[in-house]
Amino acid sequence: MAETLSSLDELKGAVAEGSAPAAGATSISMDASPREPVRDALGRSYATGKRKDAVARVWIKLGSGKVTVNGKEIKTYFARPVLQMILRQPFSVAGVEDQFDVMATVKGGGLSGQAGAVKHGISKALQLYDPSLRGALKAAGFLTRDSRVVERKKFGKRKARRSFQFSKR
Repeated sequence: MAETLSSLDELKGAVAEGSAPAAGATSISMDASPREPVRDALGRSYATGKRKDAVARVWIKLGSGKVTVNGKEIKTYFARPVLQMILRQPFSVAGVEDQFDVMATVKGGGLSGQAGAVKHGISKALQLYDPSLRGALKAAGFLTRDSRVVERKKFGKRKARRSFQFSKR
């Protein structure tokens, strides 16, 4: 069992001698190894993206820039150009436009939340595929899950915060 130290001077002496760390203490290695790419046998990287109530499972691999969401082309699933732009943001920030094929499945939420979930999943998968892209994606804020969700309705209120109309008479 580890010896009990009763003062700071004894602790300094124990550390100077190179004895084992005290009970409960952990040793930290300063060996910072670079991140390794994470890919499966087919050369794909997988990540899960979330936004509001939507959850997206995303696989990326080298290719021609084809994006498939729930078995449909991006232009048919996300018809609004704004949603398509949201999906392409991680590629433009990382500087790898039209270099990766994306296959995603999304469940839950609406179209805006689903587009945000796929964007989050693409960003996480890109940094797993090529760890050198992590800095640019993190600086843009794409690796952070946007945790804002709809506030629940309270009793005695019309909505989450909106009260019923007040009648003086």
